[in-house]
This record gives sequence, C-alpha cells and structure tokens, in this order.
Amino acid sequence: MPSFDVVSEVNKVELTNAIDQSNKEIANRFDFKGSDCKIELKELDLTIYADNDFQLGQVKDILVGKLTKRGVDTRSLSEGKIEKVSGNKLKELIKVRNGIEQEQGKKITKHIKDSKLKVQASIQGETVRVTGTKRDDLQDAIALLKKDITELPLQFINFRD
Repeated sequence: MPSFDVVSEVNKVELTNAIDQSNKEIANRFDFKGSDCKIELKELDLTIYADNDFQLGQVKDILVGKLTKRGVDTRSLSEGKIEKVSGNKLKELIKVRNGIEQEQGKKITKHIKDSKLKVQASIQGETVRVTGTKRDDLQDAIALLKKDITELPLQFINFRD
C-alpha cells in the first residue's frame, strides 16, 4: 500500500554553519566592536547574548539572514523571553523545533480526514504516516498539506509505492 511520512526536521549541519557564519559576521562588524554579542548552540537550543535591545535585534536579523541563505526554514524557531543577565546585558533563548508535536500531529490528521481524500493518517511518534490506495490520492494529500499548514515547515519523506 502506498504511503509517505510527514516530518518537520531541521538540518543540524546547516544550522551549525549558519550560527558559525553569524558569529563571524558579528565579530567583524564595526557596530559590534567591543561588545559581547554572540550566539551559542546547545543541542537544539540557541542562546543569543547582546549588550542591549538594539544589538539583540541586530544579532537576530543576522541569524535569520544566514539561516535563510543556508536553506533552514525560520518557522522552526520559537522565540523565548528576553532575560537580563548582568548589568545591561541581555540573553534570549530560542528553541529549534524538530519533529511534529502531538498537538500539531492531531491537527494534521484531522485536516486530512476532513478533506475527504481517500487516505488515512496516523501519528507515529514525531511523524505522521499517510497511507492510501492510489498514488494520486497521496499526491493530493501532499498538495493539501503544503497549501494549508503554514505554521511549521513540513517535509515529505519515505514515499513508497
């Protein structure tokens, strides 16, 4: 029976490269000379350090630019709250979403079922598996999800006939 998996993954190598490029640009830019601005990556958590609000915004703009150039979808970033570290210094924790959360998986399966396509969707961990009898129905399901689900980046893998 034909099937495919719906996932939401971030290429970790490209993410690391984008962060390294951002840190290099921050180190070389004149307006950041003498400041303690940087971006750190631990697991899938980004921490942005800056001296003030304006520089924090600038660092985020640099990061977003580098991520888009490297093909990493910025919809997978979920921003946290801005915290004061010491003195005037600020930090912001940004989580990188990897995988489809349970709530999003339920929303995707409900959306597929409501569309009246002749396919079945089931949640399997952090992926959603879609099966159907015809390849055309699966392609219609992919087109439907690409059009309607916009709040997180989706990839379609393991397409089997």
